[in-house]
Order: sequence, then structure tokens, then C-alpha cells
Amino acid sequence: MYSTTWCGYCKRLKRQLDDIGIPYAEINIEETPGAAAIVEAANGGNQTVPTLVFSDGSTLTNPSAVQVRDKLSTLSA
Repeated sequence: MYSTTWCGYCKRLKRQLDDIGIPYAEINIEETPGAAAIVEAANGGNQTVPTLVFSDGSTLTNPSAVQVRDKLSTLSA
């Protein structure tokens, strides 16, 4: 999950994923070199977070925990 420390949507999604037991790695786009460019590439040049990148290369921007769970289930099928 690409995020920032001040993003309320990021905090909400992290809490929701924690609640349903979905693990994630968090990458702060303001502290990790190159991370902002990845987010911009996924979002038409915008640094919109949270942005999640999945093993198949697809992305979701500001998804719900249900959308993340559903995406992960398609990847494990």
C-alpha cells in the first residue's frame, strides 16, 4: 500500500484491512525514493493514496477493504 502519514483514507483502509486480517506492506511516498512515481503512473500523474499494487501488476486507488479482499481472492484462484 502506497500511502502518506497524514492521509485519512490510508489510515481508514489500514484499520479495515487489520480488522479483517489482510496483511499489507506500507510504502510512504514521501519517504521512499521512486514511490511517488509509481503512484503517479497508476493515477494519471496524480499522487493519490492509498494506492495498492497487486502481484499481477494491477492497481486499486482508495479502495474499500471489500474491494481489496475480492481482488486478492481472484489472484489466489
